[in-house]
Amino acid sequence: MADLLLELLSEEIPARMQAAAAADLCRLLTGRLDAAGLTYNSADAFVTPRRLTLSVMGLPAKQPDRTEERKGPRPEAPPQAIEGFLKGSGLTSLKQAELRETDKGAFYFAVRRIKGQAAAAVLPGLIGDAVQTMTWPKSMRWPGAANLRWVRPLHAVLAVLDGKKLRGALDLGESLSIPFTDATVGHRFLAPKRLSVSGFADYRAKLKQAKVMLDPAERRAEIAKQAKESAGRAKLAVKDDPTLLDELAGLVEWPVVLMGRIDQPFMDLPPEVLTTSMRAHQRYLALEDQHGKLADRFLVVANMVTPDKGKTIVAGNERVLRARLADARFFWDQDRKIRLSARTPRLGDIVFHEKLGTLDAKMDRVQALAVDIATHIPGADKDRVRSAARLAKADLVTGMVGEFPELQGIMGRYYALHDGEHAEVAQAIAEHYSPLGPNDACPTAPVSVAVALADKIDTLVGFWAIGEKPTGSKDPYALRRAALGVIRLILENKLRLPLGTIFTQANGLLDNAPAADRAQEGEVVSGLLDFFADRLKVALKDKGVRHDLIAAVFAVGGESDLVRLLGRVEALEAFLGSDDGGNLLIAYQRATNIVRIEEKRDKTTYQDAQVRVDQLTQDEEKTLAERIFAAETNAQDALDGEDFTAAMVALAALRRPVDDFFDKVTVNCDDPDLRANRLRLLARIGATLGKVADFSKIEG
Repeated sequence: MADLLLELLSEEIPARMQAAAAADLCRLLTGRLDAAGLTYNSADAFVTPRRLTLSVMGLPAKQPDRTEERKGPRPEAPPQAIEGFLKGSGLTSLKQAELRETDKGAFYFAVRRIKGQAAAAVLPGLIGDAVQTMTWPKSMRWPGAANLRWVRPLHAVLAVLDGKKLRGALDLGESLSIPFTDATVGHRFLAPKRLSVSGFADYRAKLKQAKVMLDPAERRAEIAKQAKESAGRAKLAVKDDPTLLDELAGLVEWPVVLMGRIDQPFMDLPPEVLTTSMRAHQRYLALEDQHGKLADRFLVVANMVTPDKGKTIVAGNERVLRARLADARFFWDQDRKIRLSARTPRLGDIVFHEKLGTLDAKMDRVQALAVDIATHIPGADKDRVRSAARLAKADLVTGMVGEFPELQGIMGRYYALHDGEHAEVAQAIAEHYSPLGPNDACPTAPVSVAVALADKIDTLVGFWAIGEKPTGSKDPYALRRAALGVIRLILENKLRLPLGTIFTQANGLLDNAPAADRAQEGEVVSGLLDFFADRLKVALKDKGVRHDLIAAVFAVGGESDLVRLLGRVEALEAFLGSDDGGNLLIAYQRATNIVRIEEKRDKTTYQDAQVRVDQLTQDEEKTLAERIFAAETNAQDALDGEDFTAAMVALAALRRPVDDFFDKVTVNCDDPDLRANRLRLLARIGATLGKVADFSKIEG
């Protein structure tokens, strides 16, 4: 068995692309190995800023021999057919073909026995094909390299099999190529010398000596370790930021953590401004004191070991940060000279969407909708809701948010408090974008919830009305995320919000929007409710709620209160988990199957026809009819009172009479009137259960 080591050495690969590129290279090459019959024991991919590496262990020395067969014509076939078969198979006479008996008669077969090639002869082509097939979010083609688009220019391709360099080269086109080599280089500055390697273990060890940590997980752990130790020496703690740690591991091959200081005059800036300046622009780790307050220190991860122990690097980074924070200080001082309320007219200069008008028009709609929604939220002060909605986007035209878009909403809160707005109004401005994802905190303050719901619902209704709906692969306006945000706001705050009514109100507020070809109101509302049913399945999947039960309750119609709907789903799930529920589901399926078959045969419908009590002859069908009528009334009363468990209990009362009916009553009897009445009775079972849920959508 042999081992393959492949390294693609290039200019710096952007950190955000590294993990996907390593996985892509592994997938593409191992897929080609499998197709070529070169099985292997393991394959591991590694990535640094300058290199993609793949180690494949346990390859065979050669491909297995294989046989290819081609079926030909019968012996009695015309001469032209036989000649075509011989020519297409590379045979010169029928003596080279095999005549075989099959279950359809005798046929000629061309049998070609192919001897497996040595792995060393096959691998260069597989490597070249895999590399040229790789795709990047952004790529380039350099002069002469017509056959390859790559994220950055490639310098070398290391390809070693069983300790020996593979023959061949990576074809770039136009007579250009990169020959395979058995050597690499270490750290660009600390150890740039050529390193000859014989295999993966040797390669990894020599890179470590040459100041290159090959494994990104090892680099990440080393950064975290050094950062913790450095912060500990200053009696500080590193602010948790796992995403930044991942990115830092993709920026260096030999991490060295150094501590810098923030000039004291900048420490009165909002902490979010400081951390955003450090994180977004400079990739610095922020530090906190023992009380969780932002400290006047930061950590920079260098890719160098210097004789002065990093003093020059730290000084340079402090100088850069000082300039960044000076800009932030300027914006902070200038922005507070103008009240947020005086900025709102400038939102009219920002187009939200050409068919939905400006951002100013959108916030007019949001303001009106938020006040309507506030009536369904206990404790929501309408005046504060109105103020928060009007000011929610005003910070978009401030200098600070123009420089740091990540701070939208956050800066609006600071400016609102500076202007003397109520704390609830300021909080709502900061929180109205939330929740942005499953890990984002969900607002709970009544004013914040009202504005956040109104903003998201206006967006959803607007884009639905102009036909800009998400597709299977595209969602450019993040409408799925907006819907999930609405669902979380409602469920986590247990709001009794009639979504259908709110969608109708939001659609009515679009009357002054520029679009003239909007969808009909009913189409918008029904389409959004269907969309929310799908999103609700996603939102509740992690909680173990069955998607088919959600679909079954939604299908009843007239239910857009998500809290009440979820209560019905939970009661239905408990009911179906009981013996009565499971058996009643089976009986329902049996009854509906019978009715469907007979309706097709009779070319009529029994679903809506009334059961004739005077035509009920057997005790079992009389009892079933009585229980159905009682269950209908009891279930509806329970649903009206939102006692969903009682509604299920009412349905459970049908289980025994339904069983008795199927045991003792013949549905397809000779009397046509009696038969039709019994089919109407069976159809009534489905109609009764349908008051609670559409049982046809329940799986199993």
